[in-house]
Amino acid sequence: MNRQTKSFSLFLILFFTANFSYTQEEKIFDTETEKEELKFNINSNGSHYFKFTFLNQVWLRYNESNPGTIMDSEPKSETFDIGLRRTRIQMFGQITDKVFLYFQIGQNNFNTAYNSNGGNRKNALFMHDALGEYKVSKTNALKLGAGLTINNGLSRFSQPSIGSIMTADVPVFAQATVEQVDQFARRLSVYARGQVSKLDYRIGISDPFPISSTGNTIPQVSVNSNFANTGRNKQLYAYFIWQFFEHENHLTPYMTGTHLGKKKVFNIAVGGIHQKNAMWNRPSVNDSIAFEDMNLFCVESYLDIPINKSEGSAISAYAGYFMTDYGKNYLRYNGLMNPANGSSLNPNINITKQGANFGNAYPMFGSGSQLYCQLGYLFPRKVLGEKIRLMPYASVTLSKFDRLNSEGMELYNAGLNWLIKEHRSKISIDWQNRPTYFLNSNMDVQSGERRNQIVLQYQIYI
Repeated sequence: MNRQTKSFSLFLILFFTANFSYTQEEKIFDTETEKEELKFNINSNGSHYFKFTFLNQVWLRYNESNPGTIMDSEPKSETFDIGLRRTRIQMFGQITDKVFLYFQIGQNNFNTAYNSNGGNRKNALFMHDALGEYKVSKTNALKLGAGLTINNGLSRFSQPSIGSIMTADVPVFAQATVEQVDQFARRLSVYARGQVSKLDYRIGISDPFPISSTGNTIPQVSVNSNFANTGRNKQLYAYFIWQFFEHENHLTPYMTGTHLGKKKVFNIAVGGIHQKNAMWNRPSVNDSIAFEDMNLFCVESYLDIPINKSEGSAISAYAGYFMTDYGKNYLRYNGLMNPANGSSLNPNINITKQGANFGNAYPMFGSGSQLYCQLGYLFPRKVLGEKIRLMPYASVTLSKFDRLNSEGMELYNAGLNWLIKEHRSKISIDWQNRPTYFLNSNMDVQSGERRNQIVLQYQIYI
């Protein structure tokens, strides 16, 4: 059986699995009297409350492995795995007229490769967010907050509400320092945010974690920049949105993926992050260490509007241009919930020199520029009825990283959401096509064969 036949066979399995899941789910939600949320009122009119939410995203995935991929000490040209992409519990509430409290705990990327190299598979659950917020004004004009938070200055996808995203996953590169000097994109911060007329803003100061606390081997200082292991400075960030039509939700710092036609939203935004001397490199063994600032900037636009309200059709679109300066030739591979755990490639001729380009990894972060776009269409109710809605989508990431010289990095995704009960119960099928790279005999970067990945995701959220 050739690779194409295997891929098609897997797709059929995923298709029928998804149909079976829908049949079962329809029975679960076949009631008009169900309670929509787990909310406990503190006062008589419900203006003071505390609320709980739960989310689980399960992946079934087929992946064509990058060259040299090793899984459990064996070479693997392709893999099939099952994993928990995200499992989350949120606890939050308006405690008084002025005080808002928010917590989130959970785990990410939990599959059989998780901590497979002598780690403990039980060490998965951790605190994502823990913050308190005080509303200074009667309206949302000014809120002051502090704690462990995803509140961010770069992009709406740097602080995504993952339960409402349109694509099967977010563009993780927008979470620019994820698991380097933050805790899964969260930082210890103090901030101000608010909405004044059509302006939505957030500004803040973060205390980044040391790179030594990632739990991974610290890269040695080299000719190419990496996060410095000494002399940490605070991060400064700011993010400004101009909302032409309706205001978006402002309860938490998280930003909606798609409103499914329930709002008329068109925004233009700019954002940035600065950290002094965040990076270091050493041009040669005889040179002293050189420190460089990290400067990240984004300009973006977001559109999410109904086309025909009576029929329920809608369109969602996004375009963002990112300029990311992590210092000289910084480049980081990353693979979402990587199904593999090793590489047979010689690290001396490996583009990353860290052996990190196995499994489904690709150059995700780097000094250079990136353009990310996504587009989706929500079909009207008449197509399959109210119980199941279809929303196909496509996205593209076009990157030019200094380290890759003249080679571009193009990532393509296309998929389909089956919205059984909006975002609360949905099935997503996603196809991804990604590049691979190697160093030729002259030690120049050269692109290799492209690889594919197919994901079936089931999300349930309450």
